[in-house]
Amino acid sequence: MQSIPQKSKLEFVAMMASLMSLVALSIDALLPALQDIGVSLGAYENHDHQLLITMIFLGIGCGQLLFGPLSDSFGRKPMIYVGFAIFVLASFLCVSATNTETMVIGRILQGVGLSAPRSISLSIIRDSFSGDYMARIMSFVVAIFILVPVVAPALGKMMLDTFGWKSIFYSQLLFGFLIISWLWKRQPETLAPEHKKPFHWRLFVTGTLEFLQFRQAIVFTLISGFITGSFMVFLSTSQQIFEVQYGLKEEFPYIFAALAFSVGLATFINGTLVVRFGMRNMVYISSVLFTLVSLMYVLLFFTKSANPSIYVLVTFFVLQFFAVGFLFGNARSIAMQPLGHIAGIGAAINGFVSTVMAVPIATFIGDYVTTTALPLFLGFSICGCITLLLLLSVRKVKN
Repeated sequence: MQSIPQKSKLEFVAMMASLMSLVALSIDALLPALQDIGVSLGAYENHDHQLLITMIFLGIGCGQLLFGPLSDSFGRKPMIYVGFAIFVLASFLCVSATNTETMVIGRILQGVGLSAPRSISLSIIRDSFSGDYMARIMSFVVAIFILVPVVAPALGKMMLDTFGWKSIFYSQLLFGFLIISWLWKRQPETLAPEHKKPFHWRLFVTGTLEFLQFRQAIVFTLISGFITGSFMVFLSTSQQIFEVQYGLKEEFPYIFAALAFSVGLATFINGTLVVRFGMRNMVYISSVLFTLVSLMYVLLFFTKSANPSIYVLVTFFVLQFFAVGFLFGNARSIAMQPLGHIAGIGAAINGFVSTVMAVPIATFIGDYVTTTALPLFLGFSICGCITLLLLLSVRKVKN
C-alpha cells in the first residue's frame, strides 16, 4: 500500500473524483438533450432515447474487463491514456452520427473508453489505502464526484440552448483533456514494479477464479449490481418522468441537481460515519432505508392511476437516493477489500458484473415507465429486497 503525504491527499481525492466525473458528465449533461438528439436522428420513441443512457453503461462494463488486467500488467496511468483516446474517437463518431444506430455504437465506445478512468481510479485508491480508511477516501471522492451530476444537466441545457446538442460532446472532450493533463503532470504511478504481472490472456481466467474464492467479493458485487441498476433506470427515465409526465422541461435540470445533491450529501456524511461504525453496518442500515422508502411509495400509490404531486415524488426520490449515497462507495469498497493483490482485475470484474447486471434491469423497468413513476419504485422495491437477502447471506462473515 502506497503512502500519500497529508498535503497531497486533498489533491489526490480531487483528481480521482475528476477522473470518475468524466462518466457522469458524459451521461448527465446529455439528459436535457435526449429529445433534441432523437429529433435530429429521426428517433421519436422514449425507448430509443433511453438507449443513449443505458448503452454507455454497457460499454463501461465490458471495457473494464479489458483495462483491468492490462492495468495490472502495464500500469494504471498508461491504460487511462489509452481509454481516453478511445473516448475521443467515439465522441467524434457521436457528433457525426446521422442515425440512431451510429449514435448507439458511439455511446457504447464512449463507455469502453471511459471504463479506463472509472475502474482504474478505484484501483489507484486501492493501491494507496485499505480498510475503512479506503472507504473514507472513497466517500470523499464520490462526494466531490456527485457535484458533477448536480451541475451537468444545467450545463447541458445551457449548451443545448446556445450552441446545439453537439456542443455538449465538445465540452466533454475539453474537460477530459484538462483532467488527463492533470493526471499526467501530478499523479505518480501507484502500481509498484514488483506488483506488475506479466501480461497473458489467462490473467483474466486466473483472476476470475481467485475472485470467486471470496464470498464477500461476490455478494457485494451483486449488491452493487442491483443498486446500480436502480440508479441507472432513474437516469434513463428521469427525462421522461419530469419533462413528459410532469411537463417540467425548464425545471428538470434543477430537480435533477437537487436529487444528485442528496446522493452527494449522503456520501459526504458517510466519509465521517464509516470510520466510526464500519462499512458493513452502513450498508445494512442504508439498504433497509432504501427498501422501506420504495415499499412505502408502492403501498401509497399502487392503486392510483396518476402521479402524485411533484413535491411528494421529489421527497421520495430524495430519501431514496440519500440511501443510495451510503451504498455506492461502501458496497464496492467491501467487495474490493480482500482483492488488494489483484486490484486491477478485481475492480474490472466488480465493475463488469455490477454494470452488466444493471443494464437489463434498467432496460426492463424503463420500458414500463410510460405514464407514471410507479414502475420505477416497484423496481426499487424488488432490488432492495434482493439486496437485503444477500446481506443476510453474509451477515455472519467477519469484516
